[in-house]
Amino acid sequence: MNRQPGRAGHWETAEEVLPDVEALEAELKRTRHRERFRRVLRSTVYSLVVVAAAAVLVATLWMPVLRTYGSSMTPTIEDGNIVVAWKGTKFHTKDLLAFYADNKLLVKRVIAGPGQWVRIEEDGTVFVDDREIDEPYVDEKALGNCNIEFPYQVPENQWFVMGDHRSTSSDSRNTAVGCVSLDRVVGVVLFRVWPFEHFGRLR
Repeated sequence: MNRQPGRAGHWETAEEVLPDVEALEAELKRTRHRERFRRVLRSTVYSLVVVAAAAVLVATLWMPVLRTYGSSMTPTIEDGNIVVAWKGTKFHTKDLLAFYADNKLLVKRVIAGPGQWVRIEEDGTVFVDDREIDEPYVDEKALGNCNIEFPYQVPENQWFVMGDHRSTSSDSRNTAVGCVSLDRVVGVVLFRVWPFEHFGRLR
């Protein structure tokens, strides 16, 4: 039997110095578990970074997330709602358009497109190309803050927009805002994501 010196002149046998098989297996399992944990952690962190980068890219290039302010779009959109828009170049009547005006981000509804004629009666009824448009999203009609003459023809490559809260909204009815050109457009608002109880498609 082999013996080797221990502390204070004590001699230990080889069986006393070497760990047993169960201890070796337990240590091996712990080592493997730590390695698996590190691999899973690295993979999770990399995945989160990729997802976050992709989300930022999508939000920047295609689907900007916006917070709304004011009451000009009530009851469709309330103050403080968070909405998602879709970037594009083609807009249709009744689309909800997010755009910049005087360094402010506004959301209004498309009423008419390039070359169309707009007329608004004193009671707030809106006509496009001499046809009254159906506006179920408006609770109360009003001529509102208007300083343009009717009939009004929308300039080329621009869109005539109005807020759903007609009596308070500043929009294309006033030259301070005017019609919206493509270079001012952020996108078409599609969904409300906050408050969560009102999550869904906006029309």
